[in-house]
Amino acid sequence: MNLKDPVSILPFVGPSYQTKLERLGILTISDLLHHIPNRYLDFSKITKVKDIKSGETITVIGSVTSVKNQYTKSGRMMQIGQIEDETGKITIAWFNQPFLTRMLYPGTKISVSGEISWFAGKPAFFSPQYEKIKEQKETVHTGKIVGVYPQTEGLTTKWLKARIKYTLDRIDIKEFLEKDILKKYDFFEFKDAIFHTHFPKTLEDAKRAKDRLAFNELLDLQIKAKLRKKKIQKKKSAVLKITENEISKFIMNLPFELTGSQKKVVKELLVDLEKNIPMNRLLQGDVGSGKTVVAAVSTFVSFLNGYQSIVLAPTQILANQHFQTFNQLFDKLKIRIALITGTTEIRDVGQTDIYIGTHALLGRIKEFKNAGLLVIDEQHKFGVKQIEFMQKLNPHRMTMTATPIPRTIAQTLFSDMDLSILDEIPGNRPKIKTWLIPNEKRDSAYNWVKEQIKNNKSQMFVVCPLIEDSEEETLKSVKSVKKELGNLKSVFKNLKVGLLHGRMKENEKNKVLEAFKNNKIDILLTTPVVEVGIDVPNATIMIIEGADRFGLAQLHQLRGRVGRGDKESYCLLFTENDSEKVQGRLSALTKTTSGFELAELDLQLRGAGEVLGLKQHGFGNLKIADWSDTKLIQISSEVVSML
Repeated sequence: MNLKDPVSILPFVGPSYQTKLERLGILTISDLLHHIPNRYLDFSKITKVKDIKSGETITVIGSVTSVKNQYTKSGRMMQIGQIEDETGKITIAWFNQPFLTRMLYPGTKISVSGEISWFAGKPAFFSPQYEKIKEQKETVHTGKIVGVYPQTEGLTTKWLKARIKYTLDRIDIKEFLEKDILKKYDFFEFKDAIFHTHFPKTLEDAKRAKDRLAFNELLDLQIKAKLRKKKIQKKKSAVLKITENEISKFIMNLPFELTGSQKKVVKELLVDLEKNIPMNRLLQGDVGSGKTVVAAVSTFVSFLNGYQSIVLAPTQILANQHFQTFNQLFDKLKIRIALITGTTEIRDVGQTDIYIGTHALLGRIKEFKNAGLLVIDEQHKFGVKQIEFMQKLNPHRMTMTATPIPRTIAQTLFSDMDLSILDEIPGNRPKIKTWLIPNEKRDSAYNWVKEQIKNNKSQMFVVCPLIEDSEEETLKSVKSVKKELGNLKSVFKNLKVGLLHGRMKENEKNKVLEAFKNNKIDILLTTPVVEVGIDVPNATIMIIEGADRFGLAQLHQLRGRVGRGDKESYCLLFTENDSEKVQGRLSALTKTTSGFELAELDLQLRGAGEVLGLKQHGFGNLKIADWSDTKLIQISSEVVSML
């Protein structure tokens, strides 16, 4: 048996269980062994009946004296039993498990683990873990540290652990790290790490084991990135000559002055573009930091050298925004710009110098006969195969992201790229005042909004987390745009309210956005679909409903939809959740306008999965490791440099 074998080779894993395991992402033996507990229960304290105290989590070993079915007053079936050791008896109760009366007959020796409660005025176990004691066999589910696993319907922790134990007893797992590395970082050997993750003797062993497996995952990611970088560096690309006079003239004629941060990043890009190996640079910029202008300078260099540029955006909204911005920036130059999306095509007759579009551009690869530069906005929203398809052109490549990512994560996550950061906001941009509004002040807030819109002729976004109301209990209080539409129309009777959400057709979205940009809509009620790519300078107020449903980084992105012009702007946060933790997290947004500071805080509070949207977008695809563990990230970086 080896790690690459399918799980179907294991006993009791037929087609039905195979399907259930697939739902957990378990296809191979390796997947099974790396399906680790998400928490542990400490059942290691073995106690005699006479020493039992209420509230303790313990294990009792004894013999069954009785088990019978009994109905409660509400009609629920219970199984009431007793076990005894040499010091006394204790009651055990289960619910809806009538088969126990056949399995646990009097005289059966069992081990029982759980928290002690009260029943009929005496200490008792309710729904504990249990297993029969077999001679010369160690217990698996009781009497020790026991892992609790992510599950799916029809798969229990007991069943999973039995398959894992069977596998570990028969598999040979080879170590791939040198002994001096294991010693230096106090790592378990690979097989020991797998074993102690599933069957730890102490919680410290469980942590050390998980750290080793997390390290393996981070190391694998970094090795792959290193190989990608080597592969890229073997390729040859167009050498783009830098004509400083032309570039300086273009920058001087912009309707604004570049920030110090933009100037620094432009210099980094120009150095890369002059090389004969493809540039592969990540441009990370806060909301409103001016990433698009930097991208435009790069496309201008490509144009001066007689090459085409391709700007790839994940949504039509963002592609349209880029098309408008590039046309404004190149207004006085003879640069032909095309917009190609799933439903729109705007272009001049003849050769195109800059292609801007969505996934629809992938079907036009034959047109890119002379591609010198590829700019990808929010790369994580494209598939790997789509990006590789575009790389066949072998252009210089710049990836932009508006998600503030802590530097330690970015350098590891994108270690095959060079990193540039825009951390300055243009000086003429007003700071956005952010307030956390208690529910009792909602009416006052609405009255203030009416005055703002009336006196300043400004516009407002209202963001709700959902499109429609949810039936799920935990989401019943969360507002949806479809229900909130009627409420806003009744509150703001004299104002025009528009609706925008992800299920609308692209032409419908474009009509609504165009009306909002042209001031024909006063209030745009929307889902987070407006997170990027919307630039309406007259919009000065942002209301976010259910603010606790979003991470700080996403709230910061949404807030960045206002404050795009020269008017003072505001963001109002509403939440039904008044817990101290939630209120403290949202209060942080009122104290800083730095996306990078908020990303670091979100990393500490919620973990990197929430900061980066790993589950949604597949950043790194980590299963065991966590991007918030900067120590392991650093160690993996050190080790990969030794290989």
